[in-house]
Amino acid sequence: MFSEYALPAADILAFRDARNWKQFHTPKDLSISLTLEAAELLECFQWSGSDVDVKQKQAQMEDELADILIYSVLFADAIDADIPTIIKNKLKKNGEKYNVSDSFGNAKKYTEFSETE
Repeated sequence: MFSEYALPAADILAFRDARNWKQFHTPKDLSISLTLEAAELLECFQWSGSDVDVKQKQAQMEDELADILIYSVLFADAIDADIPTIIKNKLKKNGEKYNVSDSFGNAKKYTEFSETE
């Protein structure tokens, strides 16, 4: 699944540019679109209970995930953010908040870790 993982950012931007859509892609509008697409992914699970059949909705979920990733690339471009850099920076921050010894097998938020855990 991830062996050849790479966001085809150049393809996404070329698709946008071929249609002259950059003019419409403000950070505000892209963040709205990103949120709406995330809500469409969540809709796959609405009213499903705990026994949702993921395989039955695989194609729909993949389409929604693709939309989320596409809008993420477009948003990063709109705010001039370098995706690999911001991901590395965020993982570093998360690593500081969620050190392995406190967070391993633990679903608590980092603010809930006690000094003695």
